[in-house]
Amino acid sequence: DRILDHVSFHMHCGELIALIGPNGAGKSSLFRSILGQVSYTGSIQFQTAAGNRMHPRIGYVPQSPSFDRSDPVSVLDLFVASTSNWPIVLPIPKGLKDFVAQCLERVNGLELLHKQVGTLSGGELQRVLLALALTPQPDLLILDEPVSGVDQNGLESFYQTVDELKRTNHMAILLVSHDLDVVRRYADRVVLMQGTVVRQGDPETVFDSDEFAQVFYTRGGRA
Repeated sequence: DRILDHVSFHMHCGELIALIGPNGAGKSSLFRSILGQVSYTGSIQFQTAAGNRMHPRIGYVPQSPSFDRSDPVSVLDLFVASTSNWPIVLPIPKGLKDFVAQCLERVNGLELLHKQVGTLSGGELQRVLLALALTPQPDLLILDEPVSGVDQNGLESFYQTVDELKRTNHMAILLVSHDLDVVRRYADRVVLMQGTVVRQGDPETVFDSDEFAQVFYTRGGRA
């Protein structure tokens, strides 16, 4: 069955694009296509500023990762296992600890270094996952409803960090969020989807459009 049809848009480094649309609009399917998890027709092209094709590094922060809360794995252990070949049964050398500390510091999460993963709050866990997605630094960062279930303070802190990363690291960021206030505040451009691209532009242009009203109000869609 065809889930998406005639999806076309472009994005630049240093830009955050938010994908919005009702449940079942195809947002997650688009992410899986970019990540190479599902087959598709057409093309997804990545180019340098000079117009040359490239193979980008892609970082991904999922919506609801599952961890065994009883597993006594620290954030340091998780990072070392995910980013190096060092056996975590051996003492971790200082150089590797310093590297992990620097990665966490980028997302204002240095204090989480020695915490057990199972004790982290939702906001703290997403901060750790963001740090992992940024190691090594990606050309494209994909955020799939990254703060679902996170309290308001954690939400604000997370998106402020993402906004700072966008401005200072010149990376392209693709976000799915049901929180339209967040989209309005942080997105440079918005792509409204419902099986295809219905409307795209800056947040105010999309939110004030007839297409937005039709998708979310006339048809009873939910952001």
